[in-house]
Amino acid sequence: MKNFKLFFLLFLTIGLFFTGCEKKKVGGVEKIHWDRDMCERCKMAISERNFAFEIVNPKSGKTYKFDDIGCAILWMDEEKITWKDKAILWITDAKTGKWIDARKALYTDDSITPMAYGLAAYTKETLPKNHEVISFKDAKNIIYEVEKLNTKKLEEMKKESEK
Repeated sequence: MKNFKLFFLLFLTIGLFFTGCEKKKVGGVEKIHWDRDMCERCKMAISERNFAFEIVNPKSGKTYKFDDIGCAILWMDEEKITWKDKAILWITDAKTGKWIDARKALYTDDSITPMAYGLAAYTKETLPKNHEVISFKDAKNIIYEVEKLNTKKLEEMKKESEK
């Protein structure tokens, strides 16, 4: 019995050692706790499963979560992320909710999204018929234009309220 306890303790110690040294795979999708995890930029709860976005720092493996592609793209600029061109970008397919590579996704610009940027991502197989396909680069340009318009509207509203 004494040998069994010793063997069990040794086995447990070795098991803990190996699991403690296990490296996390850098670049994979991190689980989102829907309605609890907060968007890194706007701090809203991430609840729309078909518009979520993740940015992974390729060096540290740290994952940043967002409720909309617009928040993610603008956050990288606002935070002056030096590794943004090397960042690993994931977005959920608007039809299936499965994670896809955001740079390879096909976008449409007519969806109702959490932050009203209107961009939904699809794969070639899930893309709705009769929709104009927008590239990742064009999607980013749309985000910048929408943000510019929103900023202008806010400034006008502020001026109007000061009168």
